[in-house]
Amino acid sequence: MPQPYHHGDLRRALLDAATATIAESGPAALSLRDLARRVGVSHAAPAHHFGDKTGLLTAIAVEGLELLAEEIEGAGGDILAAGRAYVRFAVTHRAHFEVMFQPSLLHFDAPEVVAARQRAGQALRDSLADHRVPPDDRDNAQLAAWSIVHGFATLWLAGALPASLGDDATAAVHPVIRLLFAP
Repeated sequence: MPQPYHHGDLRRALLDAATATIAESGPAALSLRDLARRVGVSHAAPAHHFGDKTGLLTAIAVEGLELLAEEIEGAGGDILAAGRAYVRFAVTHRAHFEVMFQPSLLHFDAPEVVAARQRAGQALRDSLADHRVPPDDRDNAQLAAWSIVHGFATLWLAGALPASLGDDATAAVHPVIRLLFAP
């Protein structure tokens, strides 16, 4: 039985409970009423903070995109490290990852989502700066890099990649990125 919520940051508690629910059962299983029950608050409390389920999923997406941007920025401008960081993020923040790029689940054009998407995209683009990509082709290179790491992460999480790759997603993606982006 969940412990009743007594003090602290209710918004954070709701986000944590929501991401736990998504990790367990996917975004479709999330309900504000069940979330309130899990946290031990009135059924109106989640709506007070997020408005509705779409608002909650939007907050999760923004948080995820910001965390992703931090991971990629921490790669120090190296495309191989940035790609590994992207896949590591997807594996360690699966609930965020499942929501972030689903326009039908959230307010995809909300200013905070757009800003967070731009920050994450710019971080990935910056990792190509020292790579031999002509400046006028960086948009295509960014799209290619994103497609590769996002596709790999999605396939990894779905269990669709060969077992021979092992159990370390960041190690498994390295040769794929290197093959396509090595100098």
